[in-house]
Amino acid sequence: MPSFHTTRRVTHPASDMYALVADVEQYPKFVPLCQGLRVLRREHTGAHETLIASMTVAYKLFCESFTSRVVLKPAGRTILVSYLDGPFRRLENRWTFTPAGEEACQVGFYLDYEFRTRALQMLMGAVFDRAFRTFADAFEARADAVYGKRGRAVLTFDK
Repeated sequence: MPSFHTTRRVTHPASDMYALVADVEQYPKFVPLCQGLRVLRREHTGAHETLIASMTVAYKLFCESFTSRVVLKPAGRTILVSYLDGPFRRLENRWTFTPAGEEACQVGFYLDYEFRTRALQMLMGAVFDRAFRTFADAFEARADAVYGKRGRAVLTFDK
């Protein structure tokens, strides 16, 4: 089943990158395939916040919505996403933000998913594969737009 792990050193502080990724309501403005996102519920529990969010993804004639639980852990600079409902059998996403000096950080992006049906996997698998591989680029470009451009990153993929 498809899974991706990307590590990128970006020239933005970990706190800025964490805030950018945690601001899920902005995703339709810059995330590939994301046509809409609604936060259905927010809960604050101790040192973290949990969101239940519905995202609509679209490509040509394909349009699907899915619901996820997003756990924001600012103290550990991690964001954990777990699948609740929609066209997937499973979907797990994890972001980590590790400081690399005052003005840079290592952003880790992990994604593991499987569509509910083989037909949907065959139809959308290649499109999702390409889109997920551009996520790091999309978030870095958004950080440059929001916080100002500060140099180039180094990207590595593990499959």
